Amino acid sequence: MSTAEIAPPRAAVSIERLILDFLAYLELERGLSRNTLAAYRCDLLQFGEFLDHRGLLAQETGHGDLAAFLSELARGDEERAPVAPTTLARKVACLRSFYRHLRREGIVEHDPTADLRGPHKPQRLPRVLSRDEVARLLSQPRGADPLALRDRALLEVMYACGLRSSEAVGLALGDLDLEEGLLRARGKGSKERIVPIGRHAVAALRAYIRGGRPVLLRDGAQARLFLNRRGTGLTRQGLYKIVQGHARRAGLEEKMSPHTLRHSFATHLLAGGCDLRSLQEMLGHADLATTQVYTHLSADRLKDAYFSAHPRASR
Repeated sequence: MSTAEIAPPRAAVSIERLILDFLAYLELERGLSRNTLAAYRCDLLQFGEFLDHRGLLAQETGHGDLAAFLSELARGDEERAPVAPTTLARKVACLRSFYRHLRREGIVEHDPTADLRGPHKPQRLPRVLSRDEVARLLSQPRGADPLALRDRALLEVMYACGLRSSEAVGLALGDLDLEEGLLRARGKGSKERIVPIGRHAVAALRAYIRGGRPVLLRDGAQARLFLNRRGTGLTRQGLYKIVQGHARRAGLEEKMSPHTLRHSFATHLLAGGCDLRSLQEMLGHADLATTQVYTHLSADRLKDAYFSAHPRASR
């Protein structure tokens, strides 16, 4: 028998090796974030356990096997609660991406996920603050002490630029151009974008950089823009506590998270006439469909305003 006729051993095409190769592709070629890579790794290892229990290899799997895996997750069992539809939808997306990669690499001939259907995911519109509520929140950090200056600048810039929490804490001094009113944000997958900064945020940043940051920094060296009490870079957990503290004092704790400012930024821009493509660019969305959720939200607000104000427009 020739070497070409000898089938490769099972270990050579194990699920672990395929997962590692796939994750390397996502990281190096697609530039996906650490959080996304960690979620995909968890999903695929769970899928690998399912295959091991049935004595299957990933390249032997058919549509029925994948449907059985998802059905098992949706049902749950004595040890595991049923998986939520949103999590199940992510797992479907992960499996589709995984098998498309295997087909490109010539490991499978047919993609078993081609007809795979995920659960219906109800569209949940994000919570947003009204303009008055935003003003109430932004007025909470009072005084001229370093932490108040930092918090005021942090809240102003998050609302002015629609930043994610990770983008806000990741800002460096060198990412700001206050003369031009611009900043550089590093989004998912380390993708960079330039976002305008409004004059209130510019003023708050100048005050913090001049009178707050040097006090927090003391004699240390730190590239990060927003610092904690110890003079090191603010963390996402620290940012969350800051936002929640000021939201509580403004009476907004129940409807507030750091991401609420990003949603409010997007909704208020659309309501003010900003076009969808420009908003997509400022938010750093790879897909316009992700940005379009805000058109529904703006339309709902317009309808509410119309029906409450027009004398002949009763519902």
